Amino acid sequence: MAAVLLASATAFVLVPQSHHRPSVVTNGIFDGVKDAFSQDVSILEDDRVTPFDRWLGIDVRSEDSKKEQYAIPEDFVDSMDEANYVVAHLPKPMGIVFEENDPSCGGVFVASLAEGGAASNHGNILPGDQLVAVGGTVCKGVDFDACLGYIQASTDDTTKLIFFRGGPNNFYGALGCSQEWLDQFMDKQRAAP
Repeated sequence: MAAVLLASATAFVLVPQSHHRPSVVTNGIFDGVKDAFSQDVSILEDDRVTPFDRWLGIDVRSEDSKKEQYAIPEDFVDSMDEANYVVAHLPKPMGIVFEENDPSCGGVFVASLAEGGAASNHGNILPGDQLVAVGGTVCKGVDFDACLGYIQASTDDTTKLIFFRGGPNNFYGALGCSQEWLDQFMDKQRAAP
């Protein structure tokens, strides 16, 4: 019967070969390194997860872990799509009740429409629409009194109002249109009759 000499971290043991069992050698800080590098998972399947990351228990995949944080809200309306804007030429009195947005973003929105009023009869203006411009003057972020002042200052038979069909979260802040886009959009609107 042959004998096998096994070495462990603390002692040498002579074990008969017939009773040979694999021994686990512990190396302290390097425990698990072999397992981390011998995973059956392909690097292509786990984007950017390295064996070292698995060994440390770090999941660097942003696709799953950050999905909710960067998810598109269900009520999202693209503020850089001209189809989400409504233009109305209305006589005074217009029959629109405006209300100021939260002071953090400013601006006003349509709170309600007077039944039988010019805005209600127009048919395309809805409660919740954000006032973007009066004539050629942009009202984005402007306070309530200034917006009403622009409407009152209009001396034409009808006043051109431009509305954004979406909430303040879609028009202001991170989801809102860029100033460059808004300037180009307003240049087109000023050129239109």
